[in-house]
Amino acid sequence: MECNICHWRGKAFADDHWHPGTVCPNCGSQVRHRLLAAILNGQGNHSELTEIRLLHGKEVLHFAPERQLRERIRKASEKYVTADYDRGDCDLKLDMSSMPSVGKDAFDIAIACDVLEHVPDDLAAMRELHRILRPGGTAILSVPQMDPPATTDADPCVTDPKERERRFGQKDHVRMYGDDFIDRLQATGFSIKTATQHDFDPNNVSRLGLTPPVPSSHRLATNFRRIYFARK
Repeated sequence: MECNICHWRGKAFADDHWHPGTVCPNCGSQVRHRLLAAILNGQGNHSELTEIRLLHGKEVLHFAPERQLRERIRKASEKYVTADYDRGDCDLKLDMSSMPSVGKDAFDIAIACDVLEHVPDDLAAMRELHRILRPGGTAILSVPQMDPPATTDADPCVTDPKERERRFGQKDHVRMYGDDFIDRLQATGFSIKTATQHDFDPNNVSRLGLTPPVPSSHRLATNFRRIYFARK
């Protein structure tokens, strides 16, 4: 196994809560981090989504920036701004569903990996992402998704942490997405391109850990990761 972020090599990745063999023991990268890195590296079928084409010379707003990816994205970008609602180590404190301090058409790229499931009004957040992106700009997104329910499970009345964990997977999640995530994005004006493990050579999928080696039987586990490129 090899991590395409920190270049650790070993017999196997470590386990997470639901999936064995998915976490890099050195940098802590998970499937979604390595899948995005593989896309940016140009190892798959989406040559238009490589780091050079997508990030170089661009102004980027990165929500909840992952330590595994933020330095790479910062170096690739012309301007790199981080944002979060709670964390104190970011440039901006932002509620993604209402960002009046960020102007219209302010950024070329917005990145939010596994963030929208924490946002009470995700459709408002999607509209805001569309607003702050320049024409032709792209939001790079991922979310936990049930396999295979088609419809997102959301209920604003669920506030108890234990019930949220039972129903949505974590105590700070407010929904669990289904396959209609694309429909929600399209309803706010985006056109969508999706990248998955199937865009890569099977040997790279296995070696780089771009999918869980053993699917989880848990009803909320995301066994099939997708990275969404939502273009304005």
